[in-house]
Amino acid sequence: MSNYVKRGRSAMFIKLMQRIRSEERGITGLETAIILIAFVMVASVLAYVVLTAGLFSAQKAKEAVHAGLTEVRSTMELKGNVILKMVEGYGTELYFTVGCPAASDPIDFTDTTDGDNVVVISYADDYQQFPTMDWTVTKLNTTDEDNLLDSDELFQVTVDLAAVNDGAATDNEKLGPYHKFALEVKPPTGAVLTIERRVPARVSQLVNLY
Repeated sequence: MSNYVKRGRSAMFIKLMQRIRSEERGITGLETAIILIAFVMVASVLAYVVLTAGLFSAQKAKEAVHAGLTEVRSTMELKGNVILKMVEGYGTELYFTVGCPAASDPIDFTDTTDGDNVVVISYADDYQQFPTMDWTVTKLNTTDEDNLLDSDELFQVTVDLAAVNDGAATDNEKLGPYHKFALEVKPPTGAVLTIERRVPARVSQLVNLY
């Protein structure tokens, strides 16, 4: 075989190899582009999920903070003594005074006279439990005519305990000496005010329960 033919075949082989390499480089570039696009899409989805979760968590944290502030700002306080009125040796009415801390939200003390009360007062002892009791309110000092207890006002609450004695099976279950009971004053928002007292052994018409 002549040298001319050999050189021709070598040149054709070189061109073929260059063509193959060129095609391989094209395929490699296309695959790289596809992989890059896939990474970008996955990163975008992940960033969206993380951002959405972060915004959701921030919103829930904000709602929790506002709810906590509402609870704190609506808390009422017991002011002064708790007085029990006794008739024939058994308690029939309970008197106590409530107020609100400074900068707190007002509490609606529309009483149970017309059945549209907002604050609920419940009673419990070792023998009976009443989810709601009848009660009325007397404004000791007030700055307006509504039934909202503001931070600069004092309301005296009178709880009717007739249902406790009427529902007792025996005299021992009535609200008499040595009897321990608990009242819960539940506003629509804010902490529950719990009043736990025991009737002393010696009673008079009006008993100061310590």
